[in-house]
This record gives sequence, structure tokens and C-alpha cells, in this order.
Amino acid sequence: MKLVTYKGPLGPRVGILREGKVLDLQQNEPELPTDIIALLRMGERAKPLLERVLQRGTVLETEVKRLAPIPHPQKVICVGLNYSDHARETGATPPPEPVIFNKFPTAIIGPEEPIRLPRESANVDYEAELVVVIGRAGRRIPENEALDYVAGYMCGNDVSARDWQMQKPGGQWLLGKSFDTFAPTGPYLVTRDEISNPHALGVRLILNGQVMQQSNTNQFIFNIPQLIAYVSQVCTLEVGDLLFTGTPGGVGFARKPPVFLRDGDVVEVEIEGIGTLKNVVVADR
Repeated sequence: MKLVTYKGPLGPRVGILREGKVLDLQQNEPELPTDIIALLRMGERAKPLLERVLQRGTVLETEVKRLAPIPHPQKVICVGLNYSDHARETGATPPPEPVIFNKFPTAIIGPEEPIRLPRESANVDYEAELVVVIGRAGRRIPENEALDYVAGYMCGNDVSARDWQMQKPGGQWLLGKSFDTFAPTGPYLVTRDEISNPHALGVRLILNGQVMQQSNTNQFIFNIPQLIAYVSQVCTLEVGDLLFTGTPGGVGFARKPPVFLRDGDVVEVEIEGIGTLKNVVVADR
């Protein structure tokens, strides 16, 4: 199933896609909530109701603006150097344990929303990523149970201000990754049952029609169960938390000459079986 959050007249609402059209869940099944986090918390109880909406529901009569599928996650957890090809291009030794950082949730935007280039940075880069959406709360989750805690997957773009990340005293990873609009996600949440193997998905980033990143999640250094088990040693993973799983080779700062995002650019993240996340780039004036 493909779940979306869209802009309703009274605020965000959750829907489901059928042949590209949005069906509002609660309008078709009053037992279903208007909020996607509440929907994920229903777990298995929601499945027969969702199936009923897909089979017999009425689509919305007008086109709607889609928002980030998870508009307000509690945590946005990210993984650095998790593709072997990216480690090679940066000259880094693959780490013995996952490298974890985070982004502020205020960086989240959805499909077709603009990535804003801040006046404070001249070196804004792209990073195509598979994003895991947590569907069950848990702490100290065993690796062999970790995928049971996954609700689904999205495309993501870990936009990064490299001058802040690498050139500030001590390296400002958090701030360099957390400017407003630096976490595009979408275009929808594909439920876990739709993806038989998340570790065999083609990943591409296209900038202005040119392929800049092309790889596969089989290049992961640490797989999704390993990442979930590792992070959940430290903190409870909550429903709706996002896990950006790392980016493949081809990032802008590693190119010769470097390629950074500019006003008017169009960035697309494509992940096999999940979809295409498209955003334009605008200068933040």
C-alpha cells in the first residue's frame, strides 16, 4: 500500500493511493484516523479497514497537495558512510560500527516542496537515501526481530551544507544537516509488505536530468536490522521515527570539480519499488 499525507481544509490528513488517486481514509472508513502516526499505531487492526478503502472507497474529487508522509517525526536518525562505494569515493575506511547523527525534524519537507538554499552556506549538497519508517515502539530490539518494527519505506534526500558540516570548528554535523527544508521525504510511504527485500533496491539521484548517484542498497555496510538494533540500544524508537540509511557514491562534494546545488536546480531521488521524490531548489532570499 502507498500511504500519503495531504493538505486538507482543516490541516493534514492521511490517505491511500489507488491508481495514483488519493482516497481519504476516515471519509471512507470512520474507524480510521486522520493522522498517519495514529494509523501506524493501529498496526494489524488497520489492515482490513485499509483493504476495504482500497476496494470500495471513493477518491477525492479534486487534486490535493501532498505533504511529507510523516510531517512531524519525533526523531530523524541518520547514518553516515553506510555504502561501500561512498566510503571509497571519500577515501574513508568503512567504520566498525554505524556512524549515527541526526537532523532536526523542522528540516522535513514533502514532494514538490522547495529545497531552500540558506544565505549562510555556499556548499549545499544532495544525498539520495532509503528512509525507514518505524511502525512499533521498541528499545533494545534484537536484529532478528528488527524488521517487525518497520512500517514501511520512503525516498529521502539528506541535503547537507558541507561548509558547516566539515569546515566549522569541531564539525557541525547537526547544524550542517538541519537547515530548514534539508530533509525532503516521500512521495509516499510504501508499506513493508510491498518490499520483499529492502537490501536489493536500485537507488538513483538525478540532478537537472543527469544521473549523479546510481547504486543499490546491496552496498549497505550495515543492514537495516543491524541499524535498528544498534540505535535502539541507546534510545526508544517511537512510531513514526525516521531512519535515513546512508547515501551511495556520487555526492557533489566528492566530485572533481565539486557540484553543489544552485537556484533553479531540479533534484529527483528514485528508489526501485518505492517511487520518485522530486524537489526544486530555490535561493532563500
